[in-house]
Amino acid sequence: MNLLGQVNTAIKKYSMLAEKDRVLIGLSGGPDSVCLLHALNKLKDEHKLALYAIYIDHGLRPDEIPSEIEFCKKLCENLGVPFITKSVDVKSYAREYGLNKQEAARELRYKIFEDTALEIGANRIALAHNADDQAETFFMRILRGSGQRGLAGIPPVRGKIIRPLIEIERNEIENFLLQNAECRTPSAEPPFLVDSSNLKKDYFRNWLRLAVMPEFKKQNPDLVNTISRVCEIIREEDNYLELIVTKTLMKLIPKKTDKVIELFLVPLENMDKVILRRVLRRAIDAVKGLRGIGFVHIEDIITLVKKGDSGDRIYLPKGIRVIKGYATLIPTSEQPSQLRTYSLNAPEELALKESGILIKSSFADSAEISCDGKSKVMIDAEKIKLPLVVRARKAGDFFYPAGFGKKKKLQDYFVDEKIPRDERDSIPIVISGDDVVWIAGYRADERFKVTDETKKIVMLEIKPAR
Repeated sequence: MNLLGQVNTAIKKYSMLAEKDRVLIGLSGGPDSVCLLHALNKLKDEHKLALYAIYIDHGLRPDEIPSEIEFCKKLCENLGVPFITKSVDVKSYAREYGLNKQEAARELRYKIFEDTALEIGANRIALAHNADDQAETFFMRILRGSGQRGLAGIPPVRGKIIRPLIEIERNEIENFLLQNAECRTPSAEPPFLVDSSNLKKDYFRNWLRLAVMPEFKKQNPDLVNTISRVCEIIREEDNYLELIVTKTLMKLIPKKTDKVIELFLVPLENMDKVILRRVLRRAIDAVKGLRGIGFVHIEDIITLVKKGDSGDRIYLPKGIRVIKGYATLIPTSEQPSQLRTYSLNAPEELALKESGILIKSSFADSAEISCDGKSKVMIDAEKIKLPLVVRARKAGDFFYPAGFGKKKKLQDYFVDEKIPRDERDSIPIVISGDDVVWIAGYRADERFKVTDETKKIVMLEIKPAR
């Protein structure tokens, strides 16, 4: 079957196009996208298509961009296809969101595709991924430890996006362009351009493409088609499991923002691991701020769900935490709150917004009032200086724990008490002068305890904010 026949077969097999579709084609000037443009242009009358092409300047190869744009522009003029150019700032976006350049370029590229399709009324976005891209992606994901969903590879159709070349090998694409005179333009020879970045082995995909795949093909010359079939089988099984996940997730999420998602814990704890892994992956993928969680981290989260206690948490790359609460599991990239500095007189009630609690100070007539020494303490009023200061911990802080008496660094105390490190900056430290009086909710300082000689008592207690 010739290449156009293969493209038509893929279009029908995956229901990529319908009559009178408006199709935006991603065009870079490379062989794959040029072939896609020619193929769809050949088939446009059969499918009654309206075609548009877009070139996206990522700002990464300024010396090559003008010639690429000119090539793509002339190609589209020759074919009578409207041509659009857009620019994105990959470097700034990568810095802002903590991504590498390839991740940033991909995200921006897909956003431009979607936005431009909306502008021109296109209901399909055609991209030029081919069978070799599929095989390379499969091995890349194996090396990165992906699960079944990742090994399903590049989907032929996802929403508006279609990939008509996904089952055609790269050498067939290049041969089609080189052997068809119709694919040549008056000013270009050969009929496509080569992106210089595709020749550098310092990119993971390029290393795999240039150094590894040729060795694999020595063992199996039909490797690309073999992997393509494997991906199709995995994808079909994956789609079935994803239907189950979709139904499950609908009942699991009480809260979701760009940085945090909460999942009801009881269903997760009783869920089969095969489904749980997928539910976690899907939930995390839906939250912009949780990028950076990989397959190995999902396994750590599963262990937390199945074996962790309430209050346990794990710390993942890029400042991400996953907290097992009483009723929910909370993956979050929100920065832990840090307590500001407050002044506390007596009597007074002070709201600490960052910690979600109130500190109440009052004078007590007797030391006989019941105190637990943690959330409610008695201190000798004559040993402190009012107003007290309430603040977060500082480097070098120390105190003399009540009932223990020996000097101890706050850092060591927090470690011994197993206080999660992301909670430590929100714990109120009550200070008199330069001395710690009370670690609110945990322990008072021995130096300020009430004795038989005490004449005046200040009672400090913490309560949940109303």
